[in-house]
Amino acid sequence: MYILYQKAIFGFFSFSPILFLGFLISSMVIDKIYKICYTGSETDTASEDQTMGNTRHRMEHDKPSFSYSSKLLYVTTSKYEGDWQSILHSHPFSELFYVVDGHGTFIAEGSEFPVSKNDMVIINPHVQHTEKSLHTKPLDYIALGIEGLTFSFEDIATAQDGLSMQTASGAVYKYNMQSANVYAYLNIMLEEISSKKDNYETVCQNLLEILLICMLRNDHLSIVPRDQKLLNRECAQIKNYLDANYAEDISLDTLAALTHMNKYYLAHAFAKYTGLSPINYLLQKRIQEAKSLLESTTCSIAEISNILGFSSQSYFSQAFKKATGKTPVQYRSEYANRQKR
Repeated sequence: MYILYQKAIFGFFSFSPILFLGFLISSMVIDKIYKICYTGSETDTASEDQTMGNTRHRMEHDKPSFSYSSKLLYVTTSKYEGDWQSILHSHPFSELFYVVDGHGTFIAEGSEFPVSKNDMVIINPHVQHTEKSLHTKPLDYIALGIEGLTFSFEDIATAQDGLSMQTASGAVYKYNMQSANVYAYLNIMLEEISSKKDNYETVCQNLLEILLICMLRNDHLSIVPRDQKLLNRECAQIKNYLDANYAEDISLDTLAALTHMNKYYLAHAFAKYTGLSPINYLLQKRIQEAKSLLESTTCSIAEISNILGFSSQSYFSQAFKKATGKTPVQYRSEYANRQKR
């Protein structure tokens, strides 16, 4: 009935474009009223709706969404030149190596395989690797450092589009991504990270998730959340470094460079591991050493402050009193009195 009504009105106003335009506007209102009256909702209930040549595709929000706590650490672009240095190295995080152009060889854990345009090489954490370029067709590539996940390569032996090397410390997987528009996503990442416009970090992180989804559509790939044991090992590395170098000028940036971790993620992980932030742990270590020096040496307060790496004597005294409830002079005096008893 509703459709017949629309056809009748359309025929009546067909002689006047102005009246017809007015009818279209009123028809939209009638359409909305009809949906409310006859369906109980202003929105369509079907997953796809076709009206007047338009097709609306509805999202299925009841399905589980992509959710991994991965973090993009860096985007690097490199092209072979005469001073190319090919050195074996490893990272405590995963790396994606996308060949934009050229030909070369990828080396991992003593094995080699050829790489060329549109190849994507996935390197899991702690895998020794490097690359070599052909001089006649120099390698041009983009590399991404990704923290918080590793890749699992299943049924690789039967895969026709990939090449896998399982190693003692991880795995490397190469396959061609010509049809996945990967280069377009990587180019946008490079533009964003180069321009550093507002919220560029969010744009790059979202593009990483799109890229990962494209990769996961390959049946032979899956993502494994970062092994807590590996994370604990890196936190232990930071703790040992702080214990051995507490007198040095150390910042979060120093520790991030040491572990190749995002400094904010590093601080969160270390606090979970030790109960203290890296900077508070460093301060606690210095205070412990200060107590020992006050008890066992005749060094002046200024000398102890300098030995322990404090920026000034006043800051040392302030930090010491906050931690112990006493000034360094008071602490030394009380300790000496206890020893006389």
